[in-house]
Amino acid sequence: MRFNPKARIDESQIDDREGQSGLGGGGGGRLPLPLPTGGGGRIGLGSIIVIVLYVVVQMCAGNAVVPGTGGSDTSGSTSGGTSSSCRTGEDANNDMDCAIDLFTNSIQDFWADALPQQANADYQVIQTVKYTGQTDSGCGAAQSAMGPFYCPNDRKVYIDQSFMQDMLQGELGAKGGTFALGYVIAHEYGHHVEDQIGILGRLRTQQGPKSDSVRVELMADCLAGVWAKSASTTQDANGTVLIEDLTQDDVANAIDAAQAVGDDRIQKRSSGRVDQEAWTHGSSAQRVKWFQTGMQQGTISACNTFDTDDL
Repeated sequence: MRFNPKARIDESQIDDREGQSGLGGGGGGRLPLPLPTGGGGRIGLGSIIVIVLYVVVQMCAGNAVVPGTGGSDTSGSTSGGTSSSCRTGEDANNDMDCAIDLFTNSIQDFWADALPQQANADYQVIQTVKYTGQTDSGCGAAQSAMGPFYCPNDRKVYIDQSFMQDMLQGELGAKGGTFALGYVIAHEYGHHVEDQIGILGRLRTQQGPKSDSVRVELMADCLAGVWAKSASTTQDANGTVLIEDLTQDDVANAIDAAQAVGDDRIQKRSSGRVDQEAWTHGSSAQRVKWFQTGMQQGTISACNTFDTDDL
């Protein structure tokens, strides 16, 4: 795939904290959740979104991990800014950081139209926070080992750029490729859609093959697929199409990324065995199935994982 070189990036949707250091102190302590490694001590692609699941479960159970709810911003001294070098689709074709920005624009342009049409709800435009190493979030200290995540406390998507660079290059258990980045970002924004339509409030059970956590994650995969189906129709503020030349190989890379983050594959890689009762995200086959369901059906209603036992 490639981005339309003439497309304009809306940097108001980006909080670029690259190069900023220190934690402002307002985000609370670290979350005590160990993450699986993919071998050799590195955090693998399978770590994606594990941390946010814990946060959301605690919130929905009334046990907020950090003080403050309802969109409070605890970013402290790292208030962020924008990346002055990211202006056009041509920039996004040549630079991963700019690609993150334009994927953010594409995903939010899609949901700004689709959410009112399909769920009779206004879409709230939010920001993607780009950082390297660590930063504050409304859900506590964001760190590289967490991978990308959505924080419902401040309604922001957090993207560690070094993690995304490794994934782009195919170093985290998947083939990589630009559209695989789009899948990861779209999955996180899928959680934002779930948040707005009340799905996250239904989260009660945290582990198991048919737990609420698995249903939430598979639904986010499906919502990523819904965006992917229409990704090449999304536009900038001037009506210029954002994404061009989206091929089946690009979609295959996104599917491969979905497979890489299946609980069964993560468990095999980290311990050599599969324990379904410890699942939080679903199997590789399930994640691919629901991403493909979203791509094929293109609707939120097709993604309702809470109304079926056929996960």
